[in-house]
Amino acid sequence: MQNRTYTADAEPGDTVTVAGWVHEIRDLGGIAFIIVRDTTGKIQVKFEKDEMDDDLVETGLGVNRESVVQITGDVKEEPRAPTDVEIVPTDVEVIASAEPELPLDPSGKVDADLSTRLDNRTLDARKGDVEAVFKIRGEVLRAVREQFRELGCSEINTPKIVATGTEGGTELFPITYFGEEAFMNQSPQLFKQLMVGSGLERVFEIGPIFRAEEHNTPRHLNEATSIDFESAFYNHEEAMDACESVVKAAYEAVAENCQDELDALDVDFEVPDGDFPRLTYEEAIERINATGELDEMLVWGDDLPTEGEKALGEDVGTHYFITDWPSEIKPFYIKDHDDDEELSTGFDMMHPRMELVSGGQREHRYEKLVDGFEQQGLDPEAFDYYTKMFKYGMPPHAGWGLGGERLIMTMLGLDNIREAVLFPRDRQRLSP
Repeated sequence: MQNRTYTADAEPGDTVTVAGWVHEIRDLGGIAFIIVRDTTGKIQVKFEKDEMDDDLVETGLGVNRESVVQITGDVKEEPRAPTDVEIVPTDVEVIASAEPELPLDPSGKVDADLSTRLDNRTLDARKGDVEAVFKIRGEVLRAVREQFRELGCSEINTPKIVATGTEGGTELFPITYFGEEAFMNQSPQLFKQLMVGSGLERVFEIGPIFRAEEHNTPRHLNEATSIDFESAFYNHEEAMDACESVVKAAYEAVAENCQDELDALDVDFEVPDGDFPRLTYEEAIERINATGELDEMLVWGDDLPTEGEKALGEDVGTHYFITDWPSEIKPFYIKDHDDDEELSTGFDMMHPRMELVSGGQREHRYEKLVDGFEQQGLDPEAFDYYTKMFKYGMPPHAGWGLGGERLIMTMLGLDNIREAVLFPRDRQRLSP
Protein backbone atom coordinates (compact mmCIF):
# COMPACT_ATOMS: atom_id res chain seq x y z
CA MET A 1 0.00 0.00 0.00
CA GLN A 2 2.17 2.80 -1.30
CA ASN A 3 0.00 5.64 -0.01
CA ARG A 4 -0.57 4.20 3.45
CA THR A 5 -0.10 6.51 6.42
CA TYR A 6 0.73 5.06 9.83
CA THR A 7 -1.71 6.13 12.54
CA ALA A 8 1.01 7.88 14.54
CA ASP A 9 1.80 10.11 11.55
CA ALA A 10 -1.75 11.35 10.93
CA GLU A 11 -1.87 15.13 11.44
CA PRO A 12 -4.88 17.50 11.47
CA GLY A 13 -5.55 18.82 7.98
CA ASP A 14 -4.15 15.72 6.24
CA THR A 15 -6.10 13.42 3.99
CA VAL A 16 -4.81 9.94 4.76
CA THR A 17 -5.27 6.27 4.09
CA VAL A 18 -4.59 4.14 7.17
CA ALA A 19 -4.67 0.35 7.36
CA GLY A 20 -4.79 -1.89 10.40
CA TRP A 21 -7.02 -3.88 12.72
CA VAL A 22 -10.36 -2.89 14.21
CA HIS A 23 -9.46 -2.63 17.87
CA GLU A 24 -12.81 -1.43 19.22
CA ILE A 25 -16.31 -0.45 18.02
CA ARG A 26 -18.51 2.04 19.91
CA ASP A 27 -22.01 2.77 18.63
CA LEU A 28 -23.65 5.68 20.47
CA GLY A 29 -26.74 6.01 18.30
CA GLY A 30 -26.46 8.94 15.93
CA ILE A 31 -22.67 8.83 16.14
CA ALA A 32 -20.31 5.86 16.23
CA PHE A 33 -16.59 5.22 16.38
CA ILE A 34 -14.16 2.51 15.48
CA ILE A 35 -10.60 2.46 16.77
CA VAL A 36 -8.07 1.29 14.21
CA ARG A 37 -4.74 -0.10 15.42
CA ASP A 38 -1.48 -0.53 13.57
CA THR A 39 2.11 -1.09 14.69
CA THR A 40 2.55 2.60 15.61
CA GLY A 41 -0.57 3.02 17.73
CA LYS A 42 -4.31 3.65 17.43
CA ILE A 43 -6.57 6.27 15.84
CA GLN A 44 -10.27 7.04 16.17
CA VAL A 45 -12.54 6.98 13.12
CA LYS A 46 -15.83 8.88 13.51
CA PHE A 47 -19.11 8.02 11.75
CA GLU A 48 -21.88 10.65 11.87
CA LYS A 49 -24.68 8.49 10.58
CA ASP A 50 -27.10 11.17 9.39
CA GLU A 51 -24.38 13.00 7.44
CA MET A 52 -22.70 10.04 5.73
CA ASP A 53 -23.56 7.63 2.98
CA ASP A 54 -25.49 4.66 4.36
CA ASP A 55 -23.23 2.10 2.65
CA LEU A 56 -20.14 3.74 4.13
CA VAL A 57 -21.62 3.63 7.64
CA GLU A 58 -22.85 0.05 7.19
CA THR A 59 -19.46 -1.12 5.99
CA GLY A 60 -17.60 0.64 8.78
CA LEU A 61 -19.83 -0.47 11.63
CA GLY A 62 -20.61 -3.93 10.26
CA VAL A 63 -17.08 -5.26 10.79
CA ASN A 64 -16.04 -7.51 13.64
CA ARG A 65 -13.21 -6.64 15.99
CA GLU A 66 -9.76 -7.63 14.67
CA SER A 67 -10.86 -7.41 11.04
CA VAL A 68 -8.28 -5.77 8.78
CA VAL A 69 -9.55 -2.52 7.28
CA GLN A 70 -8.34 0.32 5.14
CA ILE A 71 -9.73 3.77 5.93
CA THR A 72 -9.38 6.88 3.77
CA GLY A 73 -10.48 10.24 5.15
CA ASP A 74 -9.70 13.65 6.56
CA VAL A 75 -7.83 14.04 9.84
CA LYS A 76 -9.49 16.43 12.30
CA GLU A 77 -8.32 17.71 15.64
CA GLU A 78 -10.42 16.23 18.45
CA PRO A 79 -9.21 16.68 22.07
CA ARG A 80 -11.70 14.07 23.30
CA ALA A 81 -10.22 11.37 21.06
CA PRO A 82 -7.60 9.01 22.58
CA THR A 83 -4.81 10.57 20.49
CA ASP A 84 -6.31 14.08 20.10
CA VAL A 85 -7.12 13.47 16.43
CA GLU A 86 -9.72 11.48 14.51
CA ILE A 87 -10.46 10.52 10.93
CA VAL A 88 -13.72 11.42 9.22
CA PRO A 89 -13.86 8.66 6.60
CA THR A 90 -14.69 9.01 2.92
CA ASP A 91 -13.99 5.35 2.13
CA VAL A 92 -13.90 2.14 4.17
CA GLU A 93 -12.62 -1.16 2.79
CA VAL A 94 -12.74 -4.43 4.70
CA ILE A 95 -9.59 -6.24 3.59
CA ALA A 96 -9.94 -9.35 5.76
CA SER A 97 -12.86 -10.15 8.04
CA ALA A 98 -12.36 -11.69 11.48
CA GLU A 99 -14.77 -14.18 12.99
CA PRO A 100 -17.01 -12.70 15.69
CA GLU A 101 -15.82 -15.16 18.36
CA LEU A 102 -12.10 -14.80 19.12
CA PRO A 103 -10.09 -17.35 21.15
CA LEU A 104 -8.65 -14.50 23.21
CA ASP A 105 -9.14 -10.76 23.59
CA PRO A 106 -6.33 -8.78 21.91
CA SER A 107 -7.48 -5.63 23.69
CA GLY A 108 -6.29 -7.17 26.93
CA LYS A 109 -9.53 -6.39 28.76
CA VAL A 110 -10.16 -10.11 29.32
CA ASP A 111 -7.22 -12.18 30.52
CA ALA A 112 -6.26 -15.52 28.96
CA ASP A 113 -4.05 -18.22 30.44
CA LEU A 114 -0.57 -18.71 29.01
CA SER A 115 -1.46 -21.92 27.19
CA THR A 116 -4.32 -20.24 25.33
CA ARG A 117 -2.09 -17.31 24.50
CA LEU A 118 0.64 -19.55 23.07
CA ASP A 119 -1.90 -21.56 21.07
CA ASN A 120 -3.01 -18.28 19.46
CA ARG A 121 0.27 -16.38 19.44
CA THR A 122 -0.58 -14.21 16.43
CA LEU A 123 -3.61 -12.79 18.23
CA ASP A 124 -1.71 -12.63 21.52
CA ALA A 125 1.09 -10.57 19.95
CA ARG A 126 -1.45 -7.92 18.92
CA LYS A 127 -1.69 -6.96 22.60
CA GLY A 128 0.39 -3.93 23.45
CA ASP A 129 2.35 -5.52 26.28
CA VAL A 130 3.18 -8.67 24.31
CA GLU A 131 4.16 -6.66 21.24
CA ALA A 132 6.39 -4.59 23.53
CA VAL A 133 8.30 -7.68 24.73
CA PHE A 134 9.26 -8.64 21.20
CA LYS A 135 10.12 -5.11 20.12
CA ILE A 136 12.44 -4.94 23.12
CA ARG A 137 13.85 -8.36 22.27
CA GLY A 138 14.65 -7.09 18.78
CA GLU A 139 16.37 -4.02 20.20
CA VAL A 140 18.40 -6.19 22.59
CA LEU A 141 19.67 -8.34 19.73
CA ARG A 142 20.53 -5.24 17.69
CA ALA A 143 22.45 -3.72 20.58
CA VAL A 144 24.23 -6.97 21.39
CA ARG A 145 25.42 -7.33 17.80
CA GLU A 146 26.62 -3.74 17.79
CA GLN A 147 28.55 -4.24 21.03
CA PHE A 148 30.17 -7.41 19.70
CA ARG A 149 31.36 -5.44 16.70
CA GLU A 150 32.72 -2.76 19.05
CA LEU A 151 34.71 -5.59 20.63
CA GLY A 152 36.14 -6.50 17.22
CA CYS A 153 34.14 -9.70 16.69
CA SER A 154 33.13 -11.38 13.44
CA GLU A 155 29.65 -12.94 13.36
CA ILE A 156 29.61 -16.65 12.52
CA ASN A 157 27.01 -19.37 12.00
CA THR A 158 27.78 -22.90 13.16
CA PRO A 159 26.00 -26.23 12.42
CA LYS A 160 22.87 -27.16 14.29
CA ILE A 161 23.01 -30.78 13.08
CA VAL A 162 26.01 -32.63 14.51
CA ALA A 163 27.42 -36.14 14.80
CA THR A 164 28.18 -35.87 18.53
CA GLY A 165 26.94 -33.77 21.41
CA THR A 166 28.98 -30.82 22.58
CA GLU A 167 29.22 -32.11 26.12
CA GLY A 168 28.29 -35.76 25.69
CA GLY A 169 25.55 -37.11 27.94
CA THR A 170 21.96 -37.95 27.09
CA GLU A 171 20.48 -34.46 26.76
CA LEU A 172 20.38 -34.67 22.97
CA PHE A 173 17.62 -34.75 20.36
CA PRO A 174 18.49 -37.56 17.91
CA ILE A 175 17.53 -37.26 14.26
CA THR A 176 18.01 -39.44 11.18
CA TYR A 177 20.47 -37.88 8.76
CA PHE A 178 20.52 -39.76 5.44
CA GLY A 179 20.34 -43.09 7.27
CA GLU A 180 22.83 -42.14 9.98
CA GLU A 181 22.17 -41.05 13.55
CA ALA A 182 22.80 -37.36 14.20
CA PHE A 183 21.77 -34.85 16.85
CA MET A 184 20.50 -31.32 17.22
CA ASN A 185 23.38 -29.31 18.64
CA GLN A 186 23.40 -28.41 22.34
CA SER A 187 25.77 -25.49 21.85
CA PRO A 188 28.12 -23.89 19.30
CA GLN A 189 30.89 -24.33 21.88
CA LEU A 190 33.29 -26.62 20.00
CA PHE A 191 32.82 -24.89 16.64
CA LYS A 192 33.35 -21.38 17.99
CA GLN A 193 36.55 -22.61 19.66
CA LEU A 194 37.76 -23.93 16.33
CA MET A 195 37.13 -20.54 14.76
CA VAL A 196 39.28 -18.64 17.24
CA GLY A 197 42.10 -20.84 15.97
CA SER A 198 41.46 -19.50 12.48
CA GLY A 199 42.24 -16.07 11.13
CA LEU A 200 39.03 -14.68 12.64
CA GLU A 201 40.34 -14.86 16.24
CA ARG A 202 37.30 -13.22 17.89
CA VAL A 203 33.76 -14.35 17.04
CA PHE A 204 30.16 -14.27 18.16
CA GLU A 205 27.01 -16.12 17.23
CA ILE A 206 23.33 -15.63 18.04
CA GLY A 207 21.39 -18.78 17.24
CA PRO A 208 19.26 -21.68 18.46
CA ILE A 209 20.43 -24.46 20.76
CA PHE A 210 18.59 -27.67 21.59
CA ARG A 211 18.59 -29.55 24.89
CA ALA A 212 16.51 -32.67 25.55
CA GLU A 213 16.14 -31.93 29.25
CA GLU A 214 12.88 -33.06 30.82
CA HIS A 215 12.41 -29.84 32.73
CA ASN A 216 8.98 -28.33 33.16
CA THR A 217 9.79 -25.07 34.90
CA PRO A 218 9.16 -21.37 34.21
CA ARG A 219 12.83 -20.85 33.26
CA HIS A 220 13.73 -23.80 31.00
CA LEU A 221 13.17 -24.37 27.27
CA ASN A 222 14.14 -27.20 24.95
CA GLU A 223 14.90 -24.80 22.11
CA ALA A 224 16.54 -21.57 23.22
CA THR A 225 18.54 -18.69 21.78
CA SER A 226 22.20 -18.64 22.76
CA ILE A 227 24.31 -15.49 22.52
CA ASP A 228 27.88 -16.77 22.24
CA PHE A 229 31.29 -15.12 22.39
CA GLU A 230 34.79 -16.53 21.97
CA SER A 231 38.14 -14.79 21.65
CA ALA A 232 41.71 -15.89 21.06
CA PHE A 233 44.33 -14.50 23.43
CA TYR A 234 41.72 -13.80 26.12
CA ASN A 235 41.75 -15.13 29.65
CA HIS A 236 38.68 -15.66 31.82
CA GLU A 237 38.94 -12.20 33.38
CA GLU A 238 38.88 -10.51 29.97
CA ALA A 239 35.96 -12.71 28.92
CA MET A 240 34.01 -11.53 31.96
CA ASP A 241 34.78 -7.92 31.02
CA ALA A 242 33.32 -8.56 27.55
CA CYS A 243 30.26 -10.27 29.04
CA GLU A 244 29.56 -7.35 31.33
CA SER A 245 29.89 -4.87 28.47
CA VAL A 246 27.42 -6.79 26.29
CA VAL A 247 24.77 -7.08 29.01
CA LYS A 248 25.08 -3.41 29.92
CA ALA A 249 24.88 -2.41 26.25
CA ALA A 250 21.60 -4.31 25.95
CA TYR A 251 20.11 -2.54 28.97
CA GLU A 252 21.34 0.87 27.84
CA ALA A 253 19.83 0.43 24.37
CA VAL A 254 16.45 -0.53 25.80
CA ALA A 255 16.49 2.44 28.16
CA GLU A 256 17.36 4.79 25.29
CA ASN A 257 15.17 3.41 22.50
CA CYS A 258 12.23 1.54 24.06
CA GLN A 259 10.53 3.89 26.49
CA ASP A 260 7.09 3.42 24.91
CA GLU A 261 7.45 -0.34 25.19
CA LEU A 262 8.61 -0.11 28.81
CA ASP A 263 5.59 2.07 29.54
CA ALA A 264 3.32 -0.55 27.94
CA LEU A 265 4.82 -3.20 30.21
CA ASP A 266 4.81 -0.95 33.29
CA VAL A 267 8.13 -2.40 34.47
CA ASP A 268 10.54 -0.97 36.98
CA PHE A 269 13.50 -0.80 34.61
CA GLU A 270 17.00 0.06 35.74
CA VAL A 271 20.27 -0.06 33.83
CA PRO A 272 22.90 -1.94 35.87
CA ASP A 273 25.20 0.55 37.56
CA GLY A 274 28.85 -0.05 38.35
CA ASP A 275 30.97 -3.15 37.93
CA PHE A 276 29.37 -6.55 38.47
CA PRO A 277 30.74 -8.07 41.70
CA ARG A 278 32.96 -11.14 41.24
CA LEU A 279 32.62 -13.76 43.95
CA THR A 280 34.63 -16.94 44.05
CA TYR A 281 32.71 -20.20 44.26
CA GLU A 282 33.99 -20.60 47.83
CA GLU A 283 32.73 -17.14 48.78
CA ALA A 284 29.38 -17.91 47.12
CA ILE A 285 28.71 -21.08 49.12
CA GLU A 286 29.80 -19.32 52.32
CA ARG A 287 27.35 -16.48 51.69
CA ILE A 288 24.56 -18.89 50.78
CA ASN A 289 25.15 -20.90 53.96
CA ALA A 290 25.14 -17.67 55.96
CA THR A 291 21.63 -16.82 54.75
CA GLY A 292 20.22 -19.86 56.55
CA GLU A 293 17.79 -20.46 53.69
CA LEU A 294 18.90 -24.06 52.91
CA ASP A 295 18.00 -27.16 54.90
CA GLU A 296 21.54 -28.51 54.47
CA MET A 297 24.78 -26.56 54.38
CA LEU A 298 26.61 -26.52 51.05
CA VAL A 299 30.10 -28.00 50.92
CA TRP A 300 32.93 -27.73 48.42
CA GLY A 301 32.01 -29.52 45.19
CA ASP A 302 28.25 -29.05 45.47
CA ASP A 303 26.44 -27.47 42.56
CA LEU A 304 24.34 -24.50 43.61
CA PRO A 305 20.65 -25.39 44.05
CA THR A 306 17.94 -23.05 42.82
CA GLU A 307 17.14 -22.04 46.40
CA GLY A 308 20.79 -21.21 46.97
CA GLU A 309 21.01 -19.09 43.83
CA LYS A 310 17.89 -17.23 44.90
CA ALA A 311 19.21 -16.59 48.39
CA LEU A 312 22.57 -15.39 47.08
CA GLY A 313 20.88 -13.20 44.44
CA GLU A 314 18.79 -11.47 47.09
CA ASP A 315 21.92 -10.99 49.18
CA VAL A 316 24.00 -9.51 46.33
CA GLY A 317 21.14 -7.54 44.78
CA THR A 318 22.61 -7.00 41.30
CA HIS A 319 24.19 -8.89 38.40
CA TYR A 320 27.30 -10.71 39.59
CA PHE A 321 29.84 -13.36 38.63
CA ILE A 322 30.73 -16.59 40.40
CA THR A 323 34.33 -17.52 39.56
CA ASP A 324 36.89 -20.24 40.33
CA TRP A 325 34.55 -23.22 40.29
CA PRO A 326 35.83 -26.67 41.25
CA SER A 327 37.34 -28.35 38.17
CA GLU A 328 35.31 -31.51 38.71
CA ILE A 329 31.96 -29.81 38.08
CA LYS A 330 32.92 -27.84 34.98
CA PRO A 331 33.06 -29.22 31.40
CA PHE A 332 36.19 -30.86 29.97
CA TYR A 333 37.05 -27.84 27.78
CA ILE A 334 37.37 -25.43 30.73
CA LYS A 335 41.00 -24.77 31.63
CA ASP A 336 42.22 -25.24 35.20
CA HIS A 337 44.28 -22.64 36.98
CA ASP A 338 47.96 -23.19 36.31
CA ASP A 339 48.81 -23.12 40.01
CA ASP A 340 45.86 -25.25 41.22
CA GLU A 341 44.41 -28.04 39.06
CA GLU A 342 41.52 -28.49 41.47
CA LEU A 343 40.31 -24.99 40.57
CA SER A 344 38.91 -24.09 37.14
CA THR A 345 38.80 -20.80 35.29
CA GLY A 346 35.09 -21.36 34.75
CA PHE A 347 32.61 -18.63 35.69
CA ASP A 348 28.89 -18.04 35.73
CA MET A 349 27.25 -14.63 35.41
CA MET A 350 24.10 -14.33 37.48
CA HIS A 351 21.06 -12.10 37.65
CA PRO A 352 19.61 -12.06 41.19
CA ARG A 353 16.85 -14.37 39.88
CA MET A 354 18.91 -16.95 37.96
CA GLU A 355 22.02 -17.88 36.00
CA LEU A 356 22.40 -16.09 32.66
CA VAL A 357 25.90 -16.97 31.46
CA SER A 358 28.37 -19.83 31.65
CA GLY A 359 31.94 -19.31 30.47
CA GLY A 360 35.63 -19.54 31.16
CA GLN A 361 39.07 -19.86 29.67
CA ARG A 362 39.41 -22.95 27.45
CA GLU A 363 42.04 -25.64 27.55
CA HIS A 364 44.14 -25.02 24.43
CA ARG A 365 46.82 -27.68 25.01
CA TYR A 366 46.12 -30.91 23.12
CA GLU A 367 47.30 -33.40 25.74
CA LYS A 368 45.46 -31.64 28.56
CA LEU A 369 42.31 -31.46 26.46
CA VAL A 370 42.36 -35.20 25.71
CA ASP A 371 42.96 -35.93 29.40
CA GLY A 372 39.86 -33.89 30.19
CA PHE A 373 37.74 -35.99 27.84
CA GLU A 374 38.91 -39.19 29.48
CA GLN A 375 38.38 -37.87 33.00
CA GLN A 376 34.74 -37.13 32.15
CA GLY A 377 34.18 -40.52 30.50
CA LEU A 378 34.04 -39.19 26.94
CA ASP A 379 35.70 -40.83 23.95
CA PRO A 380 38.18 -38.40 22.36
CA GLU A 381 37.90 -40.32 19.09
CA ALA A 382 34.27 -39.22 18.75
CA PHE A 383 35.46 -35.60 18.80
CA ASP A 384 38.41 -36.01 16.46
CA TYR A 385 37.24 -33.16 14.19
CA TYR A 386 37.66 -30.91 17.21
CA THR A 387 40.68 -32.27 19.06
CA LYS A 388 42.95 -32.67 16.03
CA MET A 389 42.88 -28.92 15.38
CA PHE A 390 44.55 -28.43 18.74
CA LYS A 391 47.64 -30.12 17.26
CA TYR A 392 48.10 -27.29 14.77
CA GLY A 393 48.60 -24.25 16.94
CA MET A 394 45.54 -23.34 19.02
CA PRO A 395 45.95 -20.05 20.90
CA PRO A 396 44.82 -19.49 24.48
CA HIS A 397 41.18 -18.44 24.35
CA ALA A 398 38.12 -17.76 26.46
CA GLY A 399 34.43 -17.15 25.98
CA TRP A 400 30.90 -17.66 27.19
CA GLY A 401 27.29 -18.34 26.27
CA LEU A 402 24.40 -16.12 27.35
CA GLY A 403 20.79 -17.31 27.39
CA GLY A 404 18.87 -14.84 25.23
CA GLU A 405 15.44 -15.61 26.65
CA ARG A 406 16.74 -15.50 30.21
CA LEU A 407 18.24 -12.08 29.52
CA ILE A 408 14.85 -10.79 28.31
CA MET A 409 12.97 -12.54 31.12
CA THR A 410 15.08 -11.02 33.89
CA MET A 411 15.37 -7.63 32.19
CA LEU A 412 11.59 -7.25 31.98
CA GLY A 413 10.58 -9.15 35.11
CA LEU A 414 8.59 -11.76 33.17
CA ASP A 415 7.13 -14.61 35.19
CA ASN A 416 7.72 -17.33 32.59
CA ILE A 417 10.50 -17.70 30.04
CA ARG A 418 7.91 -18.70 27.41
CA GLU A 419 6.72 -15.10 27.42
CA ALA A 420 10.08 -14.13 25.89
CA VAL A 421 9.71 -16.56 22.94
CA LEU A 422 7.27 -16.22 20.07
CA PHE A 423 6.73 -19.96 19.64
CA PRO A 424 8.32 -21.81 22.58
CA ARG A 425 9.36 -25.45 22.49
CA ASP A 426 9.12 -27.45 25.70
CA ARG A 427 8.09 -30.94 26.77
CA GLN A 428 4.43 -30.28 26.04
CA ARG A 429 4.62 -27.91 23.10
CA LEU A 430 5.66 -28.71 19.54
CA SER A 431 3.01 -26.58 17.79
CA PRO A 432 2.42 -23.89 16.74
